[in-house]
Amino acid sequence: MGRYYNGDIEGKFMFAVQGSDSADRFGSTGTNNYLEYWFDSEHLPTIKEELSDLKPAWKKVNKFFEEGRKNGRTGYTDDEVKKAGISKSEMSDYADYLLGEKIQECIKENGECNFTAEI
Repeated sequence: MGRYYNGDIEGKFMFAVQGSDSADRFGSTGTNNYLEYWFDSEHLPTIKEELSDLKPAWKKVNKFFEEGRKNGRTGYTDDEVKKAGISKSEMSDYADYLLGEKIQECIKENGECNFTAEI
């Protein structure tokens, strides 16, 4: 079982590392029992800045996943992550970077991005 977000963009929050309110960091605040998000082009500077801040963690964790795929690894363990020197914060930032990219692309394609996140 997992927590999902649905609307203009869809996906699943990364298990045990990403909060349902992750999209708050990109300039819109979730509301209600579900977190409802609305972004438009005015949010793009905030999104771009946040993605820039998250990029080092994304690069580090992405490299870990790419190396794993090359070696036939389809998942990961806490020990593997620890051995790679990746913190829980970096793993969370990696997941948030992917969400931020989806939000940014949705705005560029549609002029806005709306979705609801499960709490």
